[in-house]
Amino acid sequence: MKKLQLLGNITPAQFLRDYWHKKPLLIRNAIPGFKPLLKLDKLAEAAAKNHVESRLVTSVDGQWDMQHGPLTELPPRTQREWTLLVQGVNLFDERADALLREFRFLPDARLDDLMVSYATDGGGVGPHFDSYDVFLLQAHGKRRWKISAQQDLSLVEGMPLKILSNFTPDEEFVLEPGDMLYLPPHYAHDGVAEGECMTYSIGFRSPSFQEIGEAFLQFMADSIDLPGRYADPDLQPAKNPAEIPREMLGAITEELNKVRWDEEDVTVFFGEYMSEPKHNVFFTPPAKPLVVGRFMETAAKRGLKLSPKTLMLYRGKHVFINGESFAVSRADKIVLDLLANERRLSGEALARASDDVLEALYTWYQDGWVELG
Repeated sequence: MKKLQLLGNITPAQFLRDYWHKKPLLIRNAIPGFKPLLKLDKLAEAAAKNHVESRLVTSVDGQWDMQHGPLTELPPRTQREWTLLVQGVNLFDERADALLREFRFLPDARLDDLMVSYATDGGGVGPHFDSYDVFLLQAHGKRRWKISAQQDLSLVEGMPLKILSNFTPDEEFVLEPGDMLYLPPHYAHDGVAEGECMTYSIGFRSPSFQEIGEAFLQFMADSIDLPGRYADPDLQPAKNPAEIPREMLGAITEELNKVRWDEEDVTVFFGEYMSEPKHNVFFTPPAKPLVVGRFMETAAKRGLKLSPKTLMLYRGKHVFINGESFAVSRADKIVLDLLANERRLSGEALARASDDVLEALYTWYQDGWVELG
């Protein structure tokens, strides 16, 4: 596997072995000559929309305040110590999506989103930690990062933000455009803008086992089959009417123990769960969709690509797209796996698709899940 400048000229395998979940990595000039992808006015425009997740963090005389979007008004750029955070910029900007895809040496099922943080001089969100891995890419201006491997992650009570109460930095760096800092989960850090600056955060999905367990039990509720109804033909007179009979509990336990699942059940659940769009993601179908014949002709010439909002995964014979799943034949799997991995299909690859796959692609096109190349 080749070395990546993005990782400081080490291979993804070396990065995963030596740093991932283990220790920070400072990468100078990870993206040489990097320029911000969006100006502040575009970020502000996005932050004013209902379906875009945004926050405004201000600090005045040590008092923190946080407002959730939509944000119709921002402080003046001349005001110190405020930060605008816009999540999921990759969902509405193709260049941001392309930047996020630079990190696909990690599985798509783990890749979350690209957040843009704009800050005026002295701006930040205070010393904190994240529950997931993060790459912090400096896009514009300078930001001073202080980081710590401390075990004490206690928080200040009564704050609108999760701010560490006893932050004691071990190391300190000033990042300039193109520089990047990787931090593993639960690594304490504090970034402060030195002048106006923008930082791009590439975050990763790390659902709790509790979340997964609850979602899995809901998923399994649709496939449980326990025929019959409780009955007790051998019931004896009750000595203590309020006490639940041991025999009754035994019968219920025996029935519930018949609920079983296997690896295939878990695969289908997890593929649907991890490909499900977030609550604020809405797909935009084409304004004037082509009829099926014209679509096929155009796709044969121009190819197809997944919408930036689409998440497509697969495992074995199962393909998952935006929370839906289906099993496919070996021949169809070759084409669909290619689409999932490359996030696009050439006209030549489309020529190998079966009628079932072409029908699915046309439906996804009508839904806004795939786009003409």
